[in-house]
Amino acid sequence: MSKIVLEVKNIEKYYGNKSNLTKAIKNISFNVSEGEFVGIMGASGSGKTTLLNCISTIDRVTCGQIIINGQEVTKLKGNKLNKFRREELGFIFQDFNLLDTLTAYENIALALTIQKVKPKEIITRVNEVAEKLEISDILNKYPYQISGGQKQRVAAARAIITNPKMILADEPTGSLDSKSARQLLETFEKLNQNLGATILMVTHDAFTASYADRIIFIKDGKIFNELNKGNDTRKQFFEKIIEVQTLLGGDLNNVI
Repeated sequence: MSKIVLEVKNIEKYYGNKSNLTKAIKNISFNVSEGEFVGIMGASGSGKTTLLNCISTIDRVTCGQIIINGQEVTKLKGNKLNKFRREELGFIFQDFNLLDTLTAYENIALALTIQKVKPKEIITRVNEVAEKLEISDILNKYPYQISGGQKQRVAAARAIITNPKMILADEPTGSLDSKSARQLLETFEKLNQNLGATILMVTHDAFTASYADRIIFIKDGKIFNELNKGNDTRKQFFEKIIEVQTLLGGDLNNVI
């Protein structure tokens, strides 16, 4: 039995006040085990990004519990929350969020510098990660000097450099062309299979989702369905995802 890294228990998220209440998440519960690659899918407005924001501690739940690596994050505040976010979670965003004034190397090393890791160890760790993600040759370049796909791999390197318990990715292929998207997804596969990274990824794109082991579909703030890849090929899994999306309605035009 693999260890459970994430437990989501009966969480709800409301916005607004009593006269105008929006329930973005309605009683969602699921677990993610260590080394799993889980996709979260749903049409626009289904609650999938709100769910990721609650898990990533960017947003707070209205009720329920979120436990990451044994720590109940729904109770953390202030410096404890910042420390937890910095040390236990890795983030990969759609728009990269790289600092333009730093080189690729400095962007990746920043998290370790904040953690006061010794300079010698930082050099070793950055070089190791860059080699695995095939970006060693661009470490001295600035974000404006590299392609979208390379930027996203620098962002992936930055996310995993601290050995987080979980990597959270929000529409990571959303602003990439198909070649760069494929490269990034292969990078995720490597992170997952070779480095044992636990990944939770929000996407509306069936091709992107087909790289995951399991998909949780959200509709109107609730879990609508769940798919496990099992022994399917990626193509077979992709076809099953499309079938569920057809049932879900919504975002289908973005897929085909």
